[in-house]
Amino acid sequence: MTILITGSSRGIGRATSLYFLKKGFKVVGIDLLPSTIDDKNYIHYECDIKNVDYLPQIEKIDYIFNNAGLQNSEDDIENNLKGTINVTEKYGFQKGVKAILFNASASSISGSEFPIYVASKAGIIGYMKNIAIRLAKKKVLVNALSLGGVLTESNDPVIKDKKLWKEVMDRTPLKKWTSEEEVCDWVYFLLIINKSMSGQNVLVDNGENDLNVSFVWPK
Repeated sequence: MTILITGSSRGIGRATSLYFLKKGFKVVGIDLLPSTIDDKNYIHYECDIKNVDYLPQIEKIDYIFNNAGLQNSEDDIENNLKGTINVTEKYGFQKGVKAILFNASASSISGSEFPIYVASKAGIIGYMKNIAIRLAKKKVLVNALSLGGVLTESNDPVIKDKKLWKEVMDRTPLKKWTSEEEVCDWVYFLLIINKSMSGQNVLVDNGENDLNVSFVWPK
């Protein structure tokens, strides 16, 4: 089995690439950055998903994890949304594809984060549903994973700031953020184990959005 993972050189993309390699999959990675994985079953393409003309020809893909993304940059829409569309339109309709997963964001639901980033991720949810409808006749499962806080290097500005970290934990019911390993488990479940759910956006945020409510009443 072969899985295509975008944004595979670091963070969640690298973690999921290593995870699937350990599971015995062949992994094809696409990233702007050079490969950081040394494995005989890993193939790396260094390219920009914003430019569909430079996307490589890749055959016999079974699963796709659309993970590549930028945060709070001038290219958030071009990369996160249009780049993801480029990848999906090029590879998602190939014969043999079984499931596609999009890495969205909890902010696509809450609206709280950098404006253009939020718009790019909200767009992914709409596009995911469009693809789920278009690929249903081929029995391809298409879903999105909307993560809240994740313990990655890119989130160090919050994680390593005691004041900010306390503020985040005060509003997070489970008092934790999701580890990269947990994210990998979710990706595996939604792509491989899931056999019936499609067109859904799964929120994994330790209760920060849906459970962060209070009931006001006279004591």
